[in-house]
Amino acid sequence: MPEAKLQVTLLSHTPDPEKTCALAARTCYSALGYEELRALVEEKDQAAFLRRIVASGHLSVLEHASFTFGISGVSRALLAQVTRHRIASFSVQSQRYVSLDKGFCYIVPPRIKALGEEAEKEFARQMEEMQRWYVEWQEKLGGSGEGSNEDARFVLPNACETHITMTMNARELLHFFSLRCCSRAQWEIRGMAVEMLRLCKQIAPVIFENAGPGCVGGPCPEGAKSCGKAAEMRKMFKAL
Repeated sequence: MPEAKLQVTLLSHTPDPEKTCALAARTCYSALGYEELRALVEEKDQAAFLRRIVASGHLSVLEHASFTFGISGVSRALLAQVTRHRIASFSVQSQRYVSLDKGFCYIVPPRIKALGEEAEKEFARQMEEMQRWYVEWQEKLGGSGEGSNEDARFVLPNACETHITMTMNARELLHFFSLRCCSRAQWEIRGMAVEMLRLCKQIAPVIFENAGPGCVGGPCPEGAKSCGKAAEMRKMFKAL
């Protein structure tokens, strides 16, 4: 059974998300109709205006832009973390309908890898043993199928790979990045969040130019638990 590797794909997004958000913001401050507002947004660069809107904290207009990601090479342990973000939509590969009788990919924590080759081999053996348990329970419960899978899966590990389709609006993404890009975030979800941010910046660089952990746009919110590397973090995320 192979080790899984993180892969994040931006499947779709609101067309011209920054123009959409700028148009929504101008709706609040203008007596013009939508055709006139649309023409204004099309004719003039909206970057400076959008920066002022974001800096002012008028973030509700960012909810009009959404981003959908396809995420693979992540663990069921990560799934338990990411679904705590409630302003999002999730579709997840089912262990009830998808049989893992032929084996499953898994994620190896970096600290286990750091222990060396023998530790990695031991971890792999444990994964294989759990796979054997899974197949044994499938057979006892009637073979591969929805009814057997839903109970046999109880012996599968948190390391087991899953696939997630996730949609968030831009405002929630800024909040998500502020928490999950932080050096105090768990390593796996942090790696996913950083890759998501990299993709978002390619599509909406103004909206996400100050995105990242709290220290990128202001003082570190972690207090005594700060990593003490705010300047380094700002440099890293500005260059992302």
